[in-house]
Amino acid sequence: MTHKTDNNSSPRVKVIQKIYGYLLNPDQEIVYPKNQYKKYIKDVVSGTLERIDLIEETIEKNISDDINLKKTDKILKIILFSAVFEFMFKHNTPKKVIISEYVGASEFFLEKAQISYLNAILDKLSKLIRKE
Repeated sequence: MTHKTDNNSSPRVKVIQKIYGYLLNPDQEIVYPKNQYKKYIKDVVSGTLERIDLIEETIEKNISDDINLKKTDKILKIILFSAVFEFMFKHNTPKKVIISEYVGASEFFLEKAQISYLNAILDKLSKLIRKE
C-alpha cells in the first residue's frame, strides 16, 4: 500500500488540502509553497473557490438524483467541486485524466465505497459537462 504516500505529493491532493483548509479557515490566506505545479494548484484552488456557486449549480442541474450535496461529506464535495471546475475550465486536460487523477487523490481521503461512488459521479458529470 505504498501508493497512498506517493499520492500525497500529487497536485490534486494539494488542491483538495488547500480548499479544505480554506473552508475550515476562510480568513486565513492560502499559501502556495514552491512546487512544480504551483501555478496549476493555485489556478484550480482559486478558480474552484471563485466559481463555487456556478459549480454547485452545475452539479445540482446535472445529477441531483444521484447526489444530495447537503448530505455529502465535505471532503467528497471538495473533490467533486474541483474536478467539475476542471471539466468546465481546463479544456486542455482530458476528462479521463481529470477523473483518474482525482480518483487517485481521493484514495488518500476516502473509503473504498466513496471512491467508487466518486468515480461513477465524475464519469457521469464529465459526459454531461464536456460533450466532446
